[in-house]
Amino acid sequence: MNKSISFPLVGSIALMVMGMLSCKAPAILQTPAEKPMPATFTSGKDTLNIATMRWNTFFTDPTLISLIDTALANNFDLKITLQDIEIAKNGIRMAQSKLLPMVSAGVGVGVEKVGRYTSQGAGDASADITPGKGVPEILPSQLLGFQASWEMDIWGKLKTAKKAALTRYLSSQEAKNWVTTNLVAEIANNYYELLASLNQLEIIRQAIQLQQKELDVVKIQRQAAAVTELAVKQFEAQLLNAKALEYNELQQILVFENNINLLIGKYPGASRWEASRFMQPLPITIQAGLPAQLLENRPDIRKAELDVMATKFDVQVARAEFFPSLNLGASLGYNAFSPKYLLHTPESIFFSLAGELVGPLINKNAIIAEFNTANAAQIQAVYNYQKTVLNGFLEVTNQMGAIQNMQQAYQLKTKEVETLASSIEIASDLFKASRANYLEVLVAQRDALETRLEWVEAKKMQWNALTNLFKACGGGWR
Repeated sequence: MNKSISFPLVGSIALMVMGMLSCKAPAILQTPAEKPMPATFTSGKDTLNIATMRWNTFFTDPTLISLIDTALANNFDLKITLQDIEIAKNGIRMAQSKLLPMVSAGVGVGVEKVGRYTSQGAGDASADITPGKGVPEILPSQLLGFQASWEMDIWGKLKTAKKAALTRYLSSQEAKNWVTTNLVAEIANNYYELLASLNQLEIIRQAIQLQQKELDVVKIQRQAAAVTELAVKQFEAQLLNAKALEYNELQQILVFENNINLLIGKYPGASRWEASRFMQPLPITIQAGLPAQLLENRPDIRKAELDVMATKFDVQVARAEFFPSLNLGASLGYNAFSPKYLLHTPESIFFSLAGELVGPLINKNAIIAEFNTANAAQIQAVYNYQKTVLNGFLEVTNQMGAIQNMQQAYQLKTKEVETLASSIEIASDLFKASRANYLEVLVAQRDALETRLEWVEAKKMQWNALTNLFKACGGGWR
């Protein structure tokens, strides 16, 4: 029967020696101080925040709501991020498992032959393996038993590593929320781009019809010698330019449709769009809340904060590597040279229990490098957090300014469109009455077309600013 318990006296001595030599770990570096955030975005102190609204309440267009619903179920980026959450969840399981003993069971069969002129061989030659029977030269061996090993977490290293894994799991959840926020905003922006192109296409086609009528009139006037061939060519060129714009707009529509198809995870197919919804007025009141609310609402800021916490735990784990670790090992089972003796109790029982204290003494370059890397990663995470907060604040102020400025631009463009629409009629009537030349008609038509396209563009920028403000405030993931 093989029994051994190994707790030598030198272990106590080694504990004291290693404690003196290796407990002197380097200090943790100070992280950069955080810059205070302004109290408000503007002079107001409105605590209401559009980010607290659910996306299907913020957006009221039924087609857009349906597209976002489909994307949340089928988008590939979102599915990839969900797997990141699973990976982080498994990281917690791995860290948790290291806190528990590792126990394994095994069965073994083997043979052994030792040299005759060795201490073991000489001993075997003079001993009986069973009463009256010597030890055979080739000795079989059968084994059935359990083995266990356990690193005792005397410095809290393993528990801290588990905290780091848990924090990274929470960070992956926030990453998924931020992907959702960006996905909702990206679909909305592409949807408004598409509706804008559809409206611009309709404007171009109306201009083509008008220019075709004007060309027909000019051709009749040329036959009557009221105008020259040059006038006809100028009207034809303008018509050709408008038709080229039509095909350019059709290509833009195709691109935006395919962008939406990619986001919702489907192949292109026939779709019907209600372009008239694009011209609906925006909500009158837009609440951005207070800057401090960004820390609660924006998933990317919360993720950056959790990343800082995780790197702090990493530094603590790396620092604990400078201290000795206590490992326990144990085994229990049956061992015999013949299967018929394998389960004889207590003769075939073996067990062992041992403990060892291991710590770095001389070459610490590897753990020093690991500690320095963890420190650098922590400082890097702090800078990234500060940058993310600043970026969030600036995005909100940019989009708030864009909403106000685009509202003014849209109103002015609306008046400009109305003015140029009447100028086309006036120029056409004067031209037919021979009181204006054809160039004035061409210029009026060109300016009116360009202004109507810019008018739609201003409306699109309003919708984009509203969507981007919703995203910048941290909305869209709820």
